Amino acid sequence: MIDRYSRPAMKQVWSDENKYRKWLDVELAVAHAWAEEGVIPREDMARLGKAEYNHQRMMEIFETTRHDVTAFLTSITEGIGPEGRWLHLGMTSSDMLDTAQALQMVEAGNLLLQEVDGAIEALATQAVAHKDTIMMGRTHGVHAEPMTFGLKLALWWDEMRRQRERLASAVESVRYGKISGAVGTHATIPPSVEDRVCRQLGLEVAPVSNQVIQRDRYAHFVTTLALIAASLEKFATEIRGMQRTEVHELEEPFGSGQTGSSSMPHKRNPELAERICGLARLIRGHSVTALENVALWGERDISHSSAERIILPDSCLGLDYILSIFTRIVRDLRVFPDRMWANVESSRGLIFSQQTLLALVDRGMAREDAYKIVQRNSMRAWDENGDFRDLLKADGEALAHLSTGEMDQIFDYSYYTRYVDDTFQRIGLLPAKVAV
Repeated sequence: MIDRYSRPAMKQVWSDENKYRKWLDVELAVAHAWAEEGVIPREDMARLGKAEYNHQRMMEIFETTRHDVTAFLTSITEGIGPEGRWLHLGMTSSDMLDTAQALQMVEAGNLLLQEVDGAIEALATQAVAHKDTIMMGRTHGVHAEPMTFGLKLALWWDEMRRQRERLASAVESVRYGKISGAVGTHATIPPSVEDRVCRQLGLEVAPVSNQVIQRDRYAHFVTTLALIAASLEKFATEIRGMQRTEVHELEEPFGSGQTGSSSMPHKRNPELAERICGLARLIRGHSVTALENVALWGERDISHSSAERIILPDSCLGLDYILSIFTRIVRDLRVFPDRMWANVESSRGLIFSQQTLLALVDRGMAREDAYKIVQRNSMRAWDENGDFRDLLKADGEALAHLSTGEMDQIFDYSYYTRYVDDTFQRIGLLPAKVAV
């Protein structure tokens, strides 16, 4: 991932420094396990415990070997002498690579869980603050019925809670190591060593493996990141729509001195939300690659490894970045309740058509006749730019069944929001009602 979209903590997780340190951690954990098995002498282990890799030397050796693991090991053994013969004992490269990569993914996943928690907290705060802020609900981009902005945010909050559960599960699905040899038979390294290594590193043991940790685990992890990114794209798309000039119910934060256009000084564009949408597409594409990496020839090939060098760090870095942006947007969101109300009223009462129809039917009218009355006044409101409520109150046929007082009760926006508190209580954003 380019530096522009890489935050320091996540960048460190996927740095070469951290990767090679974890390689060394795995190699030394295996050596300690062999020592506990009585294979490596204690005096040799004391020397091995001080082993360090030499990055510059590793790169020089790689130019000849074209194999990063052998270059890594040689850079270590050159610095410690004959005790180096115990390194990588009975192991295959993927024992070290996949186990170390599991440590990186868990570390990255824990950072992402923290970011998800921040987004959840920001959404909860804004949802409660705007629980009763009336706005127009829209379907197909067209006015439907009133709702509240807090209810929209509560929906997002609940979705992000589900995403947190998925992410926690995905992190656990990759918290597995394997030290089982070339094709997973333990022929050159016993299960007891694998058990000791994984326990020391804080990993679970893959109960059965071939040469690699199975990539369905990785696919679970990456597709979960893509699913979270998809939710963020959904939220960001809605923010973009609500910031449109014609709607203008929200604005993402816009800093002092910030510019929205090189040519039009008036512009305040939803560029943060647009950035979320763009990077979500990138992460979603990586999920397809992760799924395609599940199928490998026999006990292993390396068709997956080149792709994983890109998709694992970039998916984590990208999601970390857009989660931070989304949380910032939500925390500093500019909300315009007056504009929301103006948009509700812009349809001039037409949203009450269904309630009027039901009320007329309840008063004994045939549905077809009631529908004609409501539709007739609705069409006049559209065509003549009139107010549906005033037109209905002037319609003699409607007045024969509904008094103006009864109509005023029908034309009450609180009808549509009377159960918002119940929803907030149901999902835990408000305390539950105490049973009497």
